[in-house]
Amino acid sequence: MTTEQAVGGTIRWEDIRLPAWVTGLIGGIAVIIAWWIAATTIFANVGPGNVQAIPTPIQVVEGFFISGWDFYLRNFSVTLSEAGIGYLWGNVIALLLSGVVLVVPRLEGVVMQLAIITYCIPIVAIGLLLVIVIPVPKAGEPSGTAIVLAALSVFFTTVVGALLGLKAADKASLDVITVYGGSRFTQLRKVRLIAALPAILNALQIAVPAAFLGAVLGEFFGKVELGVGPSMIAAQQALNAPLVWDIALASGAVALAGYGLIGLIARAIAPWSKGAQK
Repeated sequence: MTTEQAVGGTIRWEDIRLPAWVTGLIGGIAVIIAWWIAATTIFANVGPGNVQAIPTPIQVVEGFFISGWDFYLRNFSVTLSEAGIGYLWGNVIALLLSGVVLVVPRLEGVVMQLAIITYCIPIVAIGLLLVIVIPVPKAGEPSGTAIVLAALSVFFTTVVGALLGLKAADKASLDVITVYGGSRFTQLRKVRLIAALPAILNALQIAVPAAFLGAVLGEFFGKVELGVGPSMIAAQQALNAPLVWDIALASGAVALAGYGLIGLIARAIAPWSKGAQK
């Protein structure tokens, strides 16, 4: 608010600046209130057998404590292991292929076509094929189908982000290495990787929720007994709406936590990408 506005006594809404966390808190409270009102009015009798398909926030909280920490720890540990393994393999392969493209530029078309294919083919169709090829895991073991789908879910994003970052290297620095007899691999190692670090870290951050979603979808096809997918199916078949919402909200919280964690790591590794100073 400017001095003239303070003297005149006129305050406009657009002149009021609130911290980001206050705005987020107000938005969250508004969403919960709207959810509560909708659950007790227009969606009160929605669902099979007059079961309340959209529970109130209180019912969701009660359902969380009724299920207990062991339930979530037991199921989410399996899904997180699947997502983690798929995240690792998918990103490692994507980064290696992106580096190969910079060393052998003629392979760029092949790598991009491969990435586009993995992105365009419906993940449901891939899951049905993987069920036939990959054996069913034992109870509590990670599902191979879920791992593959998690890896495929992150491959395209990381390839595109890495290639864009690697190609954004300073031309003058690349020319200096060329003049001194350096190879494309030397350019990749000494210039391109440093220049591409912010873009690669952003791609890895976006890949976290994608890997978790791919693992959950893989559990729907993998015939597993433990995990977020089968627990949600069991809750849905039992018409336990609060538990379904609990699992869904917990899944979102886990994906958001992973996204934020990679963001903090990215800010520590490459602070210049966020405008921070070392």
